[in-house]
Amino acid sequence: MRRLIPIALAVLLPVGCAGVGAQETERFGGTGPFTLVIGRDTTAYLQPLLDRWNQTHPGERVTLLELPEAADEQRAQMVANLQARSDRYDVLGLDVVWTAEFADAGWILPLERGMFQLDRFLPPVVDTAVYRGKLWAVPYTSNAGLLYYRKDLLAKQGFKPPKTWEELREQAGALHEKYGIGGYAGQFLAYEGLTVNFAEAVQSAGGQILSPDGTKVTMDSAKAKAGLDFLVGGFREGWIPPESLSFKEEESRLAFQEGRLAFARNWPHAYGPATDSAVKDKFAVTRLPGLNGPGSSSLGGVNLALSAYSKKQKSAVEFIRYFTGLENQRRVLTDGSFPPVWAELYDDPALIKRFPYLPVLKQSILSARPRPASANYNQVSLVIASAVSNALTPPFEEAGDDIIASMKGQLNEIIRAQ
Repeated sequence: MRRLIPIALAVLLPVGCAGVGAQETERFGGTGPFTLVIGRDTTAYLQPLLDRWNQTHPGERVTLLELPEAADEQRAQMVANLQARSDRYDVLGLDVVWTAEFADAGWILPLERGMFQLDRFLPPVVDTAVYRGKLWAVPYTSNAGLLYYRKDLLAKQGFKPPKTWEELREQAGALHEKYGIGGYAGQFLAYEGLTVNFAEAVQSAGGQILSPDGTKVTMDSAKAKAGLDFLVGGFREGWIPPESLSFKEEESRLAFQEGRLAFARNWPHAYGPATDSAVKDKFAVTRLPGLNGPGSSSLGGVNLALSAYSKKQKSAVEFIRYFTGLENQRRVLTDGSFPPVWAELYDDPALIKRFPYLPVLKQSILSARPRPASANYNQVSLVIASAVSNALTPPFEEAGDDIIASMKGQLNEIIRAQ
C-alpha cells in the first residue's frame, strides 16, 4: 500500500507536531488496512472518530474489533490471540495495568518517545506506559476515582465535603441514620475493582503495595491495615451497605443516581448519567478522602500499544500518533466523556463549563498512583481481591493483621516467581 504523502500527514497530525517522529517510523514495516482491538464502546463515540481517519486513509482503513466490557475478559481474549502469535490484532487498547505484563512477554513493541508530544500529557499518565525505562504504549484515555456526594443532603446537615476518612465516616453514618439510605459504597465485589479500592485505601494512608518497578513487596503492614480497617469498619458499623459487596462500577453508579447512597466512589464516566437522574442538580464530586487529608486514587485508563505480530506496523504507529493527538483527544472528551491525557484540556474554560468536574479530576489524576506494576499483575490482583473480600464479609472474624500478613506472603511468592 502507498505511503502517506506529506501534505495529508500534515493535515492529520495534531497542531504543532507535523513531521515529528517521521524518521522514527521507518523502523516499522508494513502498511495497509489494520485493526484496533479495545473494550466495548458503551457510548458509541468511537466509530465516528475512526471514520475521520478512514475518510482520509482509504488504503489504510482501521477496523474496530470490540472486546467485552469487563477488563478481565478483555485481557483473556488479547492474551489468547497474542500467545498464538496471531496478526489479527494490530493496535491494542490496553488497560494501564497491563503494560509490564505485555512488554515482559514480548507481545508489544517499544515506541520512540520523540514520535509523541508526551511533555504535554499529564505526567502520571505517561508513567503508566513506561516499563523499565522504555515507552511501550501511548496514553489514550486516563481515569481517576472521584467521591460523588449528595450536596443537598450535606447542606441540610451543615456538612462540608469530607477530606478525611473520619469525616466521611461521621457524615455517612449520620445521613444513613437520618435518611435511611446507604452511607457510602465503592466497588466491593471480589474482582479488579476491589483491588483498586484497596490500593486507594493503602495509598490514602501513606503506603504502597509494590515498589514502582514491581520487583519488591513494599506494603507497610500498619498503613495497609489502616486502609483495610477503614473499609471493614464501614461494613461493621453499617454505613457501608451489605449489598455493596456485589457492586462493580455499574451497580454503584446506579445506586447513587437512584438516590440510594449519600456517597459513592466511582470513575468520571458516572457523572454524565447522574445529571439526568433522580439526583440531578443534587450532587457534586470531590477528591477521595484519606487518613489525614485528601487521599490518592488509583490511575485508570487505556493506552494504545503496537502488537509485536502486526504486519501493518507502520500504518498502526501513524494511527496511534494521530489518535492520541490534541484534537482527537478533545473529541474523546466531548463525544465520549472520557478523561483525556493532554493537560491543557483540563484548563479549557469552555470544556470546564460543559464538564464541571475537570478541575477536580485533574488534581485527582496528578495525585494518583499506578496500580502495582508487575509482569504477573493478574495474579497480584487476584490475591489482593480475594484477601480483602474475605475481610469485608461478615462476621468479620479474621484479624486484619493476619489478613495483611497472609497477603504479603502470597505477593512475595508471586514476585519471586517473576
